[in-house]
Amino acid sequence: MINTRLKQRPLASAILTAIALTGAAQAQPVETVEEVTVTGFRASLNTALNQKRENLAAVDSIISEDIGKFPDSNLAESMQRIPGVALSRGDGGEGKNISVRGLGAGFTRVRINGMEGTSQTGSSDIYGAGNAGRSFDFNIFPSEIFSELSVRKTLSADVEEGSLGATVDLKAPKPLAFNDELTMTGTMRGVYNDAGESVDPRLSGLIAKKFAEDTFGVLLSIAYSDRHIREVGYSAVNILPSYVNDGFCSPAGYPTQNPANNVTKGVTAANCSTDNPRTSTTEAYDLLQSLTGISGRPGGGVFFPRIPRYLNSEQDAKRTGGSLTFEWEPSEDTNVSFDTLYSKYDVVRHDNYIDALSFARNVNNNGQPMVSLKALEVDKYGSLSYGLFDGVDLRSESLVDRFSSTFLQNNINFSHHFSDAFDVNVLIGKSTSEFDNPERLTVNLDAIDTDNYSIDFRGGGNIPVIQYGVNVNDPGIFNYAAGKADGTVLGNWGTRKLNRTTDNTTAEVNFGWKLTDQFKLKFGAQSRESDFQTETMNVAPAYIATRDLPAGITVANFTRSVDGVKDILGSSALGDYVGVDHEKWKDAVGYNDFVWCGAECGAQSPEVTETVDSVYLMTEFTFEDWTLPVRGDLGVRYIETEQESVGFVPTTAPAGAPYPTYAKQANVDRTYDDVLPSTNVVVEFAPSLLGRLSFAEVMSRPELGTLIPSGSITTTTRTGSVGNPYLESIHAKTYDAALEWYFDEGALASIAYFEKDIDTYIQVISSMVPYTELGLPNSLLDGTSSSPTDLFTVNRSANTPGGPLKGFELNLQLPLTFLPGFWSDFGILANYMHVDSDINYILQSANGVPTLTTTNAMAGLSKEAASGTIYYENDVFSFRTTGSYRGAYLRAIPSGGNDSDVMGNLPTFFVDASASYNLTENIKLILEAQNLTDERNTLYIDSKREDPLFETVIGRTFTLGISAKF
Repeated sequence: MINTRLKQRPLASAILTAIALTGAAQAQPVETVEEVTVTGFRASLNTALNQKRENLAAVDSIISEDIGKFPDSNLAESMQRIPGVALSRGDGGEGKNISVRGLGAGFTRVRINGMEGTSQTGSSDIYGAGNAGRSFDFNIFPSEIFSELSVRKTLSADVEEGSLGATVDLKAPKPLAFNDELTMTGTMRGVYNDAGESVDPRLSGLIAKKFAEDTFGVLLSIAYSDRHIREVGYSAVNILPSYVNDGFCSPAGYPTQNPANNVTKGVTAANCSTDNPRTSTTEAYDLLQSLTGISGRPGGGVFFPRIPRYLNSEQDAKRTGGSLTFEWEPSEDTNVSFDTLYSKYDVVRHDNYIDALSFARNVNNNGQPMVSLKALEVDKYGSLSYGLFDGVDLRSESLVDRFSSTFLQNNINFSHHFSDAFDVNVLIGKSTSEFDNPERLTVNLDAIDTDNYSIDFRGGGNIPVIQYGVNVNDPGIFNYAAGKADGTVLGNWGTRKLNRTTDNTTAEVNFGWKLTDQFKLKFGAQSRESDFQTETMNVAPAYIATRDLPAGITVANFTRSVDGVKDILGSSALGDYVGVDHEKWKDAVGYNDFVWCGAECGAQSPEVTETVDSVYLMTEFTFEDWTLPVRGDLGVRYIETEQESVGFVPTTAPAGAPYPTYAKQANVDRTYDDVLPSTNVVVEFAPSLLGRLSFAEVMSRPELGTLIPSGSITTTTRTGSVGNPYLESIHAKTYDAALEWYFDEGALASIAYFEKDIDTYIQVISSMVPYTELGLPNSLLDGTSSSPTDLFTVNRSANTPGGPLKGFELNLQLPLTFLPGFWSDFGILANYMHVDSDINYILQSANGVPTLTTTNAMAGLSKEAASGTIYYENDVFSFRTTGSYRGAYLRAIPSGGNDSDVMGNLPTFFVDASASYNLTENIKLILEAQNLTDERNTLYIDSKREDPLFETVIGRTFTLGISAKF
């Protein structure tokens, strides 16, 4: 059903009235329905090239090469072949998001069957633990349920606003587009990954039937896959200079003792803490103290991993999707269709880490100052090369994360040509994207004051050799109990439940009026509403503290062995290690009897609703009789946005309340408008040579999560965040110029220049603030290792000046049909992009005044990206291999680490291949391979040191399948 609030708005009512008045006309999609007459990779390239040539805007497309057969197994990975598109991979190395012309996923809008879509899913912590913004996660959808995707890089007034990078259109197939009265196809695949070492199924099918002399059609498609994904690697969480957590334990008799004597903690001239003797060597400690770095503090020039750890991440991911379409075309002038599209991505992820936790702790909880430094080697930039330590607290960290992402969209399309000169088309629909995370549970086991821990980067590479000094596969060395009075933590746990839903409702009407052979007037209106809601639940405060295990229960009763890490990483890594069996732990501690609560105990359930009404007017023009034929469009779009933000701020509860802290609601409403002109011009210098010029004013709204009026903290990292519901949109003026040479059938060589003058930008500004100044109750720190006097790094999004972004694209599509015989079946695809940007970043501020700034590239921007494909195809056999390169890019500025400027991603180069062989006219054998070079994704911190933050082995993936078509 359509949202009743939509009906109450004037513009929405007008649109619905227009729909009713034209309902008898029973409309069709904007595009003319074309029968599918060609198959194969080469044919799909030719179809996409013809679409690009005829379009007034800069649009690149990927077309399915056969019924139910998209060119790649992942939608985002398909788009790598489009110039200017760079891929971001998520867990397991699967394509997840895209950036276009240097602008990240948050700047790209995605429409599904003509309607704006939202797609959010979870991920590992290093990738943000999930998408809570406007970015579109393509990995939710099976590629088999789509027939076409297009990337629109320049805008026209009839395309709704919201994109600085591109607008991506995903289209499901229509039943009346098929040649035959009955079409059926099915595919079965087995997928093997050499890291996960399992064979997993992937199935898809499609049936389309036409009735009533081909005037009515029904299409049903379905796809299913079940994959076991495994990643193994290294994570540092952060890189910090030693002074951040108060340095290390000084040698016995050292002139300046650290830490100072403390009876409660057992600190003396001979001991770093109770029963933990001072074993630091003078040589290592002198080296540490002598390197002061940019802070000027002793030890400030040596950088240590905050939580150095090996990791093993395993996911069981089920993906189910399908589409159902009814289409009726009673005449050539009238078409009506109803589309339903569904997809569900269901994941259970188990992450197991073996940590050295002391480097993340200060003196309050017996951390780094209680660690002795026996040996130390650093490189010329101060990065740790080798360290040997005593008194290190180890932790076995085990996470189970259960989540599902469900997408459902229903929409009706009408179109009618009243005459050759006047037409109308109407779209109305609703989509719901739900991210449901009923369990995210972490259980930690601690081993206190272990000796002879070492971390060694001297062998090269980004994954160090870590020796733990004890048998970390022995559950007997680990503790799970209530903490000690001196601040020693003996294991703990944490959990939450989360549900995030985005409802999008759209109603629009578009008119076309051909005034003359040279001019066509287009005008229309759109009303849409996006309702973003999050519901969080926490365990009641009485159950949060870690308790001693019941009598007769030991750690061994609820642990297991994490096996095979060494086999994947090689001999440099440790062997097996202890992990928690979460279900056994629940039984041991009575977890299933714990009480859950919402806002009444401080859990936040924010909401952001955006109501957007817009109208546009544009003209399309064609001057074929000019010396140089010219065609194009010119128009303007007016938009009014109403924003309602609801947040919650932790507040001390009144006397008599059931919990000491509750979430107090805060509401902010605001309205703003925009006027966005645009134009596209195509000049035909010759029948095969086209020139393009485009200009537009564009805008991109802030990420939804930043618009929530709320505040929160993370006590373990001593960080906090504050929302800003008054953020302005990011605005830019865009300029594009391109030259396209269609020098042969199916061939193209092109160059495009683009420039974006970004007027405003949004940054996260970081400040060090004492907890007592945050306005939050001290009760939030109960049961944690933080105190009210601790400094917290508080982040708040704010509008800042933008900067220029400039770049160019090169593109070549070359079928080698001019070569003799066998060689004529080959072809080449190649593209390259270079882009530069300058943004003035505020790294630190005090009382709202910038104290440290820098100029750098925009976050998410790779200066270079390239893709190359070599393919071969004849009537029986097809083969292609693609190499995709993405240059280094920044993930965050500031980095989140003291004295480190940026967090970034190193370059990647992935090689994929696929082949098919027609066993008969209707049956095809399929072989596919991804990541043939066994590429790894590596995150780093600091532009000079490039200390590794995260690197995993994702393995190679091989697929064998068979497809049948009838």
